[in-house]
Amino acid sequence: MDTELARTFLTVVTAGNFIAAAERLHVSQSTVSTRIHTLEEQLGCTLFVRNKAGATLTPAGRQFQRHASALVRTVEQARHDVGIPKGFSGTLVIGGRIGLWEEYLLRWLPLMQAANPEIMVRAESALEPEIMQGLVEGRIDIGVMYTPQSRPGLKVEQLFEERLILVSTDPKSGPEPQPGYVYVDWGPEFYARHSAFFPHFTGPSLTANIGWLGLQHVLDNGGSGFFARRIVEPLLKTRRLHAVAGAPEFSMPAYVVYPIDRQDDHVSSAIALMHRIADVQARDAAEPPSMKRGARKRH
Repeated sequence: MDTELARTFLTVVTAGNFIAAAERLHVSQSTVSTRIHTLEEQLGCTLFVRNKAGATLTPAGRQFQRHASALVRTVEQARHDVGIPKGFSGTLVIGGRIGLWEEYLLRWLPLMQAANPEIMVRAESALEPEIMQGLVEGRIDIGVMYTPQSRPGLKVEQLFEERLILVSTDPKSGPEPQPGYVYVDWGPEFYARHSAFFPHFTGPSLTANIGWLGLQHVLDNGGSGFFARRIVEPLLKTRRLHAVAGAPEFSMPAYVVYPIDRQDDHVSSAIALMHRIADVQARDAAEPPSMKRGARKRH
């Protein structure tokens, strides 16, 4: 079977409809329809039911999804295996939001390399749709993100609660979005809660889909925005930024996603290290500032 057909099938599953799948594959909708029709003819069954809500898997489609994922994953694994440099026994592809690489996955990376020196790690940054697509296709072994989608064959585990706080370069900034406010698109849940807290907010002059980009703009040009406390904590201590008094605080879970059928020791090791760092991070966040100062003096 042509793996391109299997990839197209998995893209439709991830995207939810033929139009979005065509956009992701950079082909026309008719091309996607033709590929799915060809696949259905080869298998002798209908894979999708198309309606106003999108494309829904039939029972046969759900059964084929496991095989399509395995097929694409096998091809990707073969590509990885063939390309493994001398001295390494395997590879691990980790995809994560850039905000989760900051102060979290970058702490995980050297621990992973120390615990598994025989494994070559490929680190990638992307948004949730691209990470989920890579997981479904088998191009990505582990994904770390804020809003994963539930997909058969993938396991989702919560790592920690991200705390988003409003910070500003102005120490006297009010709790409502002020001129210079940067709206960071943290996902649909954040949008809903943001809208509920600020019903009269007409919209920002600048929107960023990546927290790092919004934060750099605020630091360089002044302004405010909601950012992860663990990332802005050092900037609060040096008073480059100030926590806005009276502003709401939003919590947003961070998750790790990986294939259920992956039994590799290095995958299990990688996920265990992620949970360990998340636990340490949670304890540090809960520890009173006075205890932290005392601990630093003792050491």
